[in-house]
Amino acid sequence: MKTVYVCIGSACHVKGSYPVIAELTRLQDKTPPEHAYEIKAVFCLGHCTRAVSVRIDDGPVQTVSPSTVTEFHRSVLCADRS
Repeated sequence: MKTVYVCIGSACHVKGSYPVIAELTRLQDKTPPEHAYEIKAVFCLGHCTRAVSVRIDDGPVQTVSPSTVTEFHRSVLCADRS
């Protein structure tokens, strides 16, 4: 299972971290078991100028917004990486 870390620090909060978390939570029900993930809120991922900052496990920090979270879910979280 993957862990998705979503920053809820000041810059990310202002840019929509809570709507991102809400949508990722909603999308969990549509996620195939092989792409299951848990969501953890963190206070800083060190990329405040690119908020909302999101990291999967130990991967790179990515920028996700409320308007791009569905695409992020489809193309990153549920993508087959064979």
